[in-house]
Amino acid sequence: MARRIRFRRSVVDSLLTYSRSAHPREGILLLRGEVKKDEILVKEVIIPPFAIHGEGFASFPLSSLPLDMSVMGVAHSHPSGVISPSREDLYHGYGRLTVIVGCPYDSENDIGVFHKDGARATFDVI
Repeated sequence: MARRIRFRRSVVDSLLTYSRSAHPREGILLLRGEVKKDEILVKEVIIPPFAIHGEGFASFPLSSLPLDMSVMGVAHSHPSGVISPSREDLYHGYGRLTVIVGCPYDSENDIGVFHKDGARATFDVI
C-alpha cells in the first residue's frame, strides 16, 4: 500500500470538470500514473473505451482495456455528493486506487481517494 499519493493539478481539474459535465449521471475515468517506492503519482486521466454513464452507475467492460500497467485505478463521480465508495465500487474496482468525486465538484475537497481495500487515503495536489 502506497504511503503517499499525489495528483497533478491537471488531473484534479479534469476529474472535477468531467464529473460536472456528466451530472446528473455518474462519470467514469481511468487514472494513469506511476509507482516509485511507496508513492503513487497520478499524471493523467483516460476515458475508458465503451464507457456507460447512467443515473446511479457508471461502468466499462474490463475486457476492452489493453494490458497497461500505468493504470493506477478508476475514478467516478457520485452525483449524490457522498464521497465514499459503495460495496459495489470496491468490488468492481480496478487497480490500486478508487477515487470518488462528489457533487458539487468544486475543489479537491469534493474528492475522496481510497486504497483497493477501501481504506481512505490522503493525497497531495502538485
